[in-house]
Amino acid sequence: MVLTQVKHTSDPSYSSAGEKTDQRSDGGDSEVLRNPGIPLAEFITIIAMIMALNALAIDVMLPALPAIGDALNIIEENDRQLVLVSYLAGFGGAQLFFGPLTDSLGRRRVLVGGLALYCVASVAAIFTQDLDQLLLARVLQGVGCAGARVATLSIVRDCYTGRRMGKIMSLVMMVFMAVPVIAPAIGQAILLVAGWRWIFTLLLVSGFTMLVWSGLRLPETLSQQNRRPIEFSKVYEAYKTAITTRACIGYAVGTAFIFGGLFAFLAMSQQVFVDVFDLGKLFPVVFASIAITMAIASFTNAQLVEAIGMRRLSHAALLVYTLFGFAIFAVSALGYENFWVFLVLITIVMMCFGFVGANFNAMAMEPLGKIAGTAASVIGFISTLGGAILGYVMGQLYDGTTAPLGLAFTVYGLVAIGCVLFAERGRMFHALERSGAQD
Repeated sequence: MVLTQVKHTSDPSYSSAGEKTDQRSDGGDSEVLRNPGIPLAEFITIIAMIMALNALAIDVMLPALPAIGDALNIIEENDRQLVLVSYLAGFGGAQLFFGPLTDSLGRRRVLVGGLALYCVASVAAIFTQDLDQLLLARVLQGVGCAGARVATLSIVRDCYTGRRMGKIMSLVMMVFMAVPVIAPAIGQAILLVAGWRWIFTLLLVSGFTMLVWSGLRLPETLSQQNRRPIEFSKVYEAYKTAITTRACIGYAVGTAFIFGGLFAFLAMSQQVFVDVFDLGKLFPVVFASIAITMAIASFTNAQLVEAIGMRRLSHAALLVYTLFGFAIFAVSALGYENFWVFLVLITIVMMCFGFVGANFNAMAMEPLGKIAGTAASVIGFISTLGGAILGYVMGQLYDGTTAPLGLAFTVYGLVAIGCVLFAERGRMFHALERSGAQD
């Protein structure tokens, strides 16, 4: 595929939808990519902030888990993790449903509908009276955010491809990673002056803000002629294409295992830092420092990916991720658990995620531009729901040490390496000679 760079300018030659087209060749088969018609910085910010609603809905809850557990009579401490896992289950599971909708109805309708559901579910969570009601509200929050995620990923794929898409996704991830930096601190601050229900008020305000902003500024990027009717045969064909495309399924499953390690960390982080290392109210500060390094890694990836390539960066980071995950396990298993050693090791592991996540998503989406909505839903379903389940499994193994977390990084990292080898037919660091492989 020969790429021409899409430039966001004030060029007035946009379509009626606010789009500008760019013809790119792919061995004789043409693909039309669209400029969204708004400044690049605003485009990246909107996409990033919509995706950050997901991180906010998870990370802002972390300091509140003990308070929620006390208020709703959650007896087993590990059961508090259900507040996180229920959201992730809704978020991951619903994405499979939204894919055909985005390819048929367009990106904007699904985006607006998803954000609206996110807001309604936030209201329900504010007034919940027991754990079952809260978990239902959290599932619905996840479903709403799932629609928004599928739509935003599809919008990015409508506008960019190849290493350029990898760079855009890295910049999105950089803004996205700013949320975990401040979210736990915000949650802790809310708890100091108000009850945990006000955290859901914050989620409501955030969701409504993005609903209005994206509704006013993001145009439709899927043209009428490229829409696919919701017919069983066509939906089946699109899903079959996605799950039988080696790069898509390989990198999607690999992402699920990487997410499994990340979600295990999120599920156990409050217990590890507060119970194991006795940090108390310093937990949000330490969590923020780790998230900052993830944001720096995403920014660095954005600067390097066009020159070095998605595969070289992400594959090397995956190896480091697995190695240092094993170091966490080994240090704990040998009885040398120490806060500063753990902080250094976990920071390196999380930095690697900044080089893996965005690139794996871009490489999985790359060959499926014509069914970007379905592809995004399949990737999101596998990676998020799979990651949530894998994270929950390891989270339930928490035993008062960091060993289960190190075990998660090690085992899941090794499986992810196997997925990469499957996707690339036994190769690492270099792309196969195929259309659209830009390394």
